[in-house]
Amino acid sequence: MKVLLVNGSPHKNGSTAEALKEVEATLNAEGIETSVVWLGTEAISGCIACGYCSRNGKCVKNDIVNEFVQRAKNADGFVFGTPVHYAAASGAITSFLDRVFYSASKDTFRHKPAAVITVARRGGTTAAYDQLIKYPGIAEMPIISSHYWNMVHAAVPEEAKQDKEGMQCMRILGKNMAYFLKCIEAGKKAGVAAPAPEQREVTNFIR
Repeated sequence: MKVLLVNGSPHKNGSTAEALKEVEATLNAEGIETSVVWLGTEAISGCIACGYCSRNGKCVKNDIVNEFVQRAKNADGFVFGTPVHYAAASGAITSFLDRVFYSASKDTFRHKPAAVITVARRGGTTAAYDQLIKYPGIAEMPIISSHYWNMVHAAVPEEAKQDKEGMQCMRILGKNMAYFLKCIEAGKKAGVAAPAPEQREVTNFIR
């Protein structure tokens, strides 16, 4: 079993990375393989609604989005982490997730557990959390929580380590993710089939 952790901060080793490390260490202790994907500092274009992905199975822009979608096909779970910028998720992870979830096939993410974490010096964490949780929420992904909202308060990595409650949230999140993955694996071995997908019904409010 493997979990991909996405660092949506421009700082590779910043506060968001520190929070993700705590989740990763817990997953590893539970026997879950992990890999961290850093979005980097290069600009990530937003979706331009060209429809190329629906015709060709991948985004028209051949960048980190297409690379991640290919890796996601073989992953079992996901943790999406972001710093808080103006009470919202970073622009990089917003553009990234817009294109990832729009261009990937439903089977890439369906029934795979996911969590989001937000990191801020002070405010805006719940607003950014609400923003990111909508991605797994529309993709039939079980959402993994902790004993409090998945957030850490810190301006620098050293402060993240001092946020004992935040770090505990990260550890419990990791344990819950590992537990859920093991339950899915046990269910498969016991012959429990996943729900069959239905043909999607799409209605417009004006019709």
